[in-house]
Amino acid sequence: MPASYGVTGALLGTALLLSLLPVTGSGLTGDRDQPVNIEADKATVNEKTGNSIYEGNVQVQQGTLVLQGSKMTVQLKDNSIDTFVLTGDPATYRQRPDGEESDQHAEAQRIEFYAKEDRIILLKNARVWRSDVKELRSDRIVFDLKSDTFNAGSDKPGDRVYITLPASSIEDDSPAPQ
Repeated sequence: MPASYGVTGALLGTALLLSLLPVTGSGLTGDRDQPVNIEADKATVNEKTGNSIYEGNVQVQQGTLVLQGSKMTVQLKDNSIDTFVLTGDPATYRQRPDGEESDQHAEAQRIEFYAKEDRIILLKNARVWRSDVKELRSDRIVFDLKSDTFNAGSDKPGDRVYITLPASSIEDDSPAPQ
């Protein structure tokens, strides 16, 4: 990477990632135009490798998007985000989707983002929910952002998928009483 890439390049790369990160649906359109604020106890940026590591009480905010964890690593490739990993006990994500009155939340011990594949993986005690009671829990949840689909669960014995939907979202196809 060119020497001019520097810390500013790493932060811009992180900003690019954050604009691509919504777990499901898109965040508020205006979020992408907001500045990215990163706070951590420690930051290490390697200009040659494109690695950035943020450690200790990590918080990232861009508009309504808020990420929190204990460690965040960002890997750049050709001046673009390649991977992004946020860990914590738990690592958390919150963002307000366009047209919604409540935030989308996610938490897991590990949140991974793979830019090339447009894929987000939540690992270990993964949970995604909205305040209107929609909830998905599993030890592993994979979001394919290209197809707007997810799969949950693993081949691990005992791993179960739990989905909670509000009663109002369940359609009753049975005929109405006469």
